[in-house]
Amino acid sequence: MHRVGSAGNTASSTRPRKEKRITYVLNDADDTKHSAGINCLAYLKASTSESCDYIFSGSRDGTLKRWAFNDQSPSFSGTFESHVDWVNDAIIVGDTLVSCSSDTTIKAWNCLSDDVCTRTFRQHSDYVTCLAGAEKNKNMVASGGLIGEVFIWDIEAALSPVIKSSDTTPEDENVTNGNSGVPLGAPMSTLRVVSSTNNITGNHSNPNGYSPISAKGHKDSVYALAMNDAGTILVSGGTEKVVRVWDPRTGSKNMKLKGHTDNIRALLIDSTGRYCLSGSSDSMIRLWDLGQQRCVHSYAVHTDSVWALAATSSFTHVYSGGRDQSLYLTDLSTRESVLVCNNEHPVLQLALQDDTIWVATTDSSVYGWPAEGHAPHKVLQKGGSFLAGNLSFSRARASLEGSAPVPVYKEPSFTIPGLPVIIQHEILNNRRHVLTKDTAGSVKLWDITKGIVIEDYGKVSFEEKKEELFERVSIPSWFTMDTRLGCLSVHLETPQCFSAEMYAMDLNLTGFNEDAKINLAHETLKGLLHHWLIKRKPKSGNSGNHNLSNGVDGVGGKSSSTDPAVRNAPLTRVESSDADMADHSQSSASTFSVFDFPTDSPPSIITEGAQNGPWRKKIIDLDGTEDEKDLPWWCIECVINSRFPKENTKCSFFLQPLEGSPVPSVSQGKLSAPRILRIHKVVNYVVEKFLLDKPSDPASNDGSFGLGTGQIQFPALGDNSLRAGLKPWQKYKPTIEVLCNNQVLPPEMSLATVRTYIWKKSEDLALQYRIVQSR
Repeated sequence: MHRVGSAGNTASSTRPRKEKRITYVLNDADDTKHSAGINCLAYLKASTSESCDYIFSGSRDGTLKRWAFNDQSPSFSGTFESHVDWVNDAIIVGDTLVSCSSDTTIKAWNCLSDDVCTRTFRQHSDYVTCLAGAEKNKNMVASGGLIGEVFIWDIEAALSPVIKSSDTTPEDENVTNGNSGVPLGAPMSTLRVVSSTNNITGNHSNPNGYSPISAKGHKDSVYALAMNDAGTILVSGGTEKVVRVWDPRTGSKNMKLKGHTDNIRALLIDSTGRYCLSGSSDSMIRLWDLGQQRCVHSYAVHTDSVWALAATSSFTHVYSGGRDQSLYLTDLSTRESVLVCNNEHPVLQLALQDDTIWVATTDSSVYGWPAEGHAPHKVLQKGGSFLAGNLSFSRARASLEGSAPVPVYKEPSFTIPGLPVIIQHEILNNRRHVLTKDTAGSVKLWDITKGIVIEDYGKVSFEEKKEELFERVSIPSWFTMDTRLGCLSVHLETPQCFSAEMYAMDLNLTGFNEDAKINLAHETLKGLLHHWLIKRKPKSGNSGNHNLSNGVDGVGGKSSSTDPAVRNAPLTRVESSDADMADHSQSSASTFSVFDFPTDSPPSIITEGAQNGPWRKKIIDLDGTEDEKDLPWWCIECVINSRFPKENTKCSFFLQPLEGSPVPSVSQGKLSAPRILRIHKVVNYVVEKFLLDKPSDPASNDGSFGLGTGQIQFPALGDNSLRAGLKPWQKYKPTIEVLCNNQVLPPEMSLATVRTYIWKKSEDLALQYRIVQSR
């Protein structure tokens, strides 16, 4: 499994914490489809003749989706969105959908509700990789994850009402790790921990809620779990290459089965609890007799890792898939196997529904293949079967010798289509546009300040298009980005995100003068939280400029101990003024059209609340009740009060006459100006200083100077030059040229661009000027 940093359980961390960041995920126009690989499938059979069957899919895009079978064909029925990282597994327990994720949480949902998460459990301290349930004991669920953690849950007890703080929200009442920090309002109780000697010990520090049984014994990561129908036997496997057998009622270890030579990635157990099937990265499938505590059969049908298994209800046949992209059906008694189909991507999960075997792969689509679920021998009779060997190299050798079997089926019966997954991206120099390429080969241009695709170039060369779109401009990196969820995720952190400014005129904003500057992060956050701000009801008695708490780390309501250097960073209030707004007034709830996010495919917000850990919600689903316990305090200050840390946006430079030029010097020392200042403003300053001798913004005592609102009337060009679209400085004939490294600088170039592409040195920028003759 791909390991990356996760915004998971950090309660026991001793590292200094940074301010919480906010992430927004840009969704495709068709939000009914997955945008990344499918890690898990769960099947819910119709309870009455009037209802229909459902398939639930959990994806690497962080969402689960429900698909209804009306008229025997699947159709989209709902999205379950709350996880902030990959959904790794999902099972049905009665009327409850239980899911687990790399965000370290387990979530419970009402299967047939409109994406309502009923409870979030935070017992795990690392990725939660797998789940298992008991068919006849609807209350019992087991969860496994990295660092050897296995917990056994009584779901009914876990979901029952708990004593909680009045500030705790219904959706995210938590069960947290009893060995780490306890968020305010987190329901905790005696944690029964099974030690290596099988003695059950207790942790009585939190007696007011529910905690699961912890099955101790794994020394490394757990990737597979299975439980019999009665909930009396639990099997687990992972990177230790052994199958461990437990009594889930107590958490005690029963036995350890050895035989595999690589990671165990899939497990099944029959309804009686006597036989167990395991699939491994050693390419083998093994059948274990738990009563005899030994392997009774080995099946070599795959040429690479086995990642998924699905057995018939009678446990006589098994479907298997994995890294070799093949789906096989094997008779466990006769060892006869047949290649059912070939997929275009590695198989991650299987779900058997009557006469259809559903296949989830690293692709974002789900495929349904014919299965003959009640008579699997009919598939074997279609021809092309072979006898499975008992040594892994036998299949590999057969494949090399050219005797690979022919698949029974060429095309699936059903396809639940997904979206192409973004596999490549490039942030362009203007720091607003991102070029992407997806698995379909399509190249698109996104505007991340609006959350939309502004150009779809189709199947063109990504590198050539990137070169074509290159602009020689320099704007600070004010966000970071990744495509881990199969789509663009944009991360904003304070104070870095407030470092980028642009002139309002460059954004085609009207009602501003040419010197008005727009902070990109400020306006982007206003656009993201526009719906929240409209619905928000201010709390009585709160002043508009108070410092918001960044949440509660422990019981008692004390402010969290965050990095004081960040928390105490000065916040600058951006006021409306002549220079900024030019008599253009805007309320805090209004946004500029260039920062409007779509409502038909709204982005999703991901951030970490003070009490309930990371959460995710679409921006149009924010109901206005979210406060500093849910959203980072600095985001609220920015959006409501226009207060945010003032980053250093200045550029220091020297301005001297070009050597040999008969012009006087206009400055004696180092100057400073905004990084986005245009060269034509430097020209204005020089002209004011030594031609007119009455500058509108004289040099200040600290060496900075204002290159702001003063205008110089240069000799006018012909009337034909005064056409629409010209920049202000293009309407006049300059008499001064500014140079850097002996290159004449275009008037529209900014100081930051000059420093990056022409000066190319770490020391302060050096500019020269000279007089040019009028033409």
